[in-house]
Amino acid sequence: MASPEPNVRTLPSAWSSLDGGDVMHEAQEALETYKKKDASKVVMRFKAVGNAPIMKQNFYKISASNRFQLVIQFLRKELGWKQGDPLFTYINLAFSPAPDDTVANLFKAFSTDGHLIVNYSTTAAWG
Repeated sequence: MASPEPNVRTLPSAWSSLDGGDVMHEAQEALETYKKKDASKVVMRFKAVGNAPIMKQNFYKISASNRFQLVIQFLRKELGWKQGDPLFTYINLAFSPAPDDTVANLFKAFSTDGHLIVNYSTTAAWG
């Protein structure tokens, strides 16, 4: 019988068990939790900066599980701007979020008075 290779280690039994071990069960639960969409809503407040037009209504609710890209698309639609028209968005007058950031993460980190403030402009306003 050949001996195992010297640099190859075997996994502990809990990891190598595919018959429903605790670790596998916990990993499956974590994966299922991650797959579920967050059904909660986030209140967003839109504020114009510079010469950007002011919206008639500036408070909206959006699903927390949505990406910020959807917020940008919604803002373009509400303002009547085309895809090529310049639009710059900022959170709390500080930074421009990435389009793939989730609304929930932005809200958890940067909410003010129970809502997420999104500033928008036609020109670059900050860094």
